[in-house]
Formats: sequence, structure tokens, C-alpha cells
Amino acid sequence: MTSPFVRRQRLATELRTLREQRGITADELSKLIFRSRTTISKLENARCRPDLGDVSNILNALGTTREKSDEIFGIAREATARGWWDAYGDAMGSRQRLYADIESGAATVREYNQFTFPGTLQSPEFIRLMIKLAESEGKIDFVPERMLDARLRRQEHALGKDGPHYEAILDEVVIRRPTAPPRVMLGQLRYLIETMLGHPRVTVLILPLEADFTGRLLPLSAFSLYTFPDPDDPPMTVVDTVSTDIVHIEHDEVMRYNQRYEHLRQAALSGAASLGLLTDAADALENRIGPLP
Repeated sequence: MTSPFVRRQRLATELRTLREQRGITADELSKLIFRSRTTISKLENARCRPDLGDVSNILNALGTTREKSDEIFGIAREATARGWWDAYGDAMGSRQRLYADIESGAATVREYNQFTFPGTLQSPEFIRLMIKLAESEGKIDFVPERMLDARLRRQEHALGKDGPHYEAILDEVVIRRPTAPPRVMLGQLRYLIETMLGHPRVTVLILPLEADFTGRLLPLSAFSLYTFPDPDDPPMTVVDTVSTDIVHIEHDEVMRYNQRYEHLRQAALSGAASLGLLTDAADALENRIGPLP
């Protein structure tokens, strides 16, 4: 399906552009359609699921042509759609819902992570560990019992036959630094290897510790890059921070992250070499702690 989140971003841009082209302020528009200034702001900043009646009234108030109105109203209808993640409500947390929504309509996903395994590539045991660690920090915005199911549902789509082409660059420190009990770590490495071998649209590249980044800047945070089948849906970047995810759709910002990603890709090992490194790391850990049951 087309991502409702992406459609809300596009609807926001279309409505704001139309209003500005007509030389009407947001306050003036709110009076024309008998709605609050806040309603206009939320629509133009993609902060809510749009009300189709409001969108229709805005298009009429701005004197939009029939052809343009039909186009924008179609975008608005897709922006109101609900995906499988909506059935979980707050149980899976707002951050997981965001990623599930964007991935649902993506053509390609590329991401970089320097500290942990991306959610799309985590084994069930590793997910359980992450849930426990989140609980230990205090208040959480999800239901632990439902989170595992939701994360696995997200993986099912992202790695399924209708999912996007997916590429991840992992810093070698993710493989080398113990961030989980040895048996969980071994299971995660084996799970990652099986995913790489079993899904032709999935590529995992390792950025080696000795990679020379002289003259280039390493990203300060994990981030994901998305493209979409509709060429009118602009590429998007989502930057992962400790407490929130920052979405960029501005061309210059997205291009900056694209450039950082290309630098990482140039310095990363090939797919075959990355698979070899992961296999060697898993074998070494298994030799030390024994095979999984």
C-alpha cells in the first residue's frame, strides 16, 4: 500500500503551496472555511490524519481547478488510510508505527547503524532483550507483550516478496562489542546471516573498524533513507535519536544524508566480504561458548 504518512507529507506540501500561490494567509484561510488556525497548521505540517471535509472546503476556498482538486483529494484519501499497524494502537509505540508506516510504501530502504542491529534485522530473542532494556529505563510508550508481535509483523512486510529493496550498513563495532548475552548475540549473528542468504532483496554491508574516513565526516546518528514508487513522492530521511525520530523531506537535508551514506558505502566491505566477516564472528563466538541448542 501507499504509505499514509508519506501521503500526509505530500498533502501538506500541496495545500501550503496552493495557499501561498493565492496570496492568502493561514489565518485568512481558516476564516474562509470556518475552522481554526490550528486546523490549517496541522494540515500544512502533516501533524494529523486529514479530514476530507476540511480538504474539500480548502480546495473550494482556494478556487482550485477540478483537475487539481481531484489530484489532491486523491492524495488526501490515501493519507487517511489505515495500515496493519493501526490495529496495535499505542501498544507498539509511536516510533515503531512510524517506521512500519513509511516502509509500507517504500521502494527502497537504506540505513546506517553504528551501535546496534536495525529492527528489521533483529532476531526474536534480541527484540525481547531490547524490550527488557527499554523497560529498565523507566516509563515506556508501548505494551511489551504486543511489541514483539508488532516488530515481527513489521519484519514480515519489510522482508516479504512485496517489501522494499533493503540495504543496511552496520559499523563493525555492532558485531564486536558485546551488547547482549553471548547466546543471544550468537543467535542474532546467525539470524542475520540467514536473512542475508534467504532474501535476495536484502543486502548487509559492514563498515570495518580500519576504514579510512580521513577528509570525510561520519554520521553522528543512525539514519534511514527512503525512496518511493511514485516519483512525485520525494525521498525521505529519518534520523534516529535517543528519544525521537527526526523526519527530513527537504531536498538539501536529504541529499546531505545521501552523501554521507555514499561515503559509508564506499568504505564498507563488499557483500561477500561482509558475509564472511559475520560468519567468522559467529563461528568464533560459537567456538567460545558452544553451539546453540
